[in-house]
Amino acid sequence: MSADLPQTAYKVLTGEQMAALERDGQFAGAPVDLADGYIHLSTGDQLTETVDRHFAGQDDLHVAAVDLTAYRSVKWEESRGGQLFPHLYEPLLLEAVIAYGPLRRDEDGKVRLPITG
Repeated sequence: MSADLPQTAYKVLTGEQMAALERDGQFAGAPVDLADGYIHLSTGDQLTETVDRHFAGQDDLHVAAVDLTAYRSVKWEESRGGQLFPHLYEPLLLEAVIAYGPLRRDEDGKVRLPITG
């Protein structure tokens, strides 16, 4: 992985998906992930826009911070507006999640990142 790319990315999960990850120790992906063949992740800078675009109006959302160095199958691929997004081509493992919690926003509406380490 390139030194200039983040080593942590974020996955937005519904409450049901978060419970499944905790219970099973892994998550194969949301319906859109399964359809596309990879798990969609976002960088910290991309996270608020991802939530606003793809999870608008939904409650009971959670954010998981994922240690990308735990995987060999992460590909940085161009998506929205030419930005590079991390895509995970294997199940998300609970052991690679370094922090998670309910989705919360700052006063300015930006999604707060889960506190790590």
